[in-house]
Amino acid sequence: MLNNFFDVKNKNKGLTTTSLHSRGFTLIELLVVIGILAVLLAITLIAINPAKQFSQANNTKRRSDVNAILNAIDQYAADNKGTLPTNINTTNLQIANSGGANICADLVTKYLAAFPRDPLTMNGTPVTDCTSYGTNYWVFKSATDSRVTVSAPAAELSETISVTR
Repeated sequence: MLNNFFDVKNKNKGLTTTSLHSRGFTLIELLVVIGILAVLLAITLIAINPAKQFSQANNTKRRSDVNAILNAIDQYAADNKGTLPTNINTTNLQIANSGGANICADLVTKYLAAFPRDPLTMNGTPVTDCTSYGTNYWVFKSATDSRVTVSAPAAELSETISVTR
C-alpha cells in the first residue's frame, strides 16, 4: 500500500511523487554552501600562514648551519693545537672566497661534507667546490678573548641568529 502511494501520478504534472523530491539543489543553496566553504578556506589559510612557516623553516636551517660551521671551526682548532683557520680574524667577514673569510678549503671534506649556504643564497645549495662561493654567513674572532662568533645576518622574522664559542 505504501509503494502504491509513492507511485501515484500527479495529474497536473505527470510526475510521480518520488521524482518531485529528487529535483536537486537550488541556486541559493549552492551559493550559500560555496560561501561557507570560501570563508572556512580563508580562515584556514590565515591560521596556517604559509609565508611565516617558510620563514621559520629557513631560520631553523640557519641555526643548524651556524652551529655546524662553528662545530667544524672548533674541531679544526682542536686538531691544530688551538689555531683557527687562517682567514678568521677580528673583522666580521662573510664566509666567501673573495673579499671575505675564505675558510672553506680548511673545513670542507675533513670537518664538513659540504659548506652550508643561507637558504636564500643559491637556494641553499651547499658548497662543495671552494674555488668560487659565498655563503651569507659571517664569522669573526673576538679581540679580547679569542672566542669565535658565526652569524646569519639574513635571518627572517626580525630574529638574530648568532652563536659564540
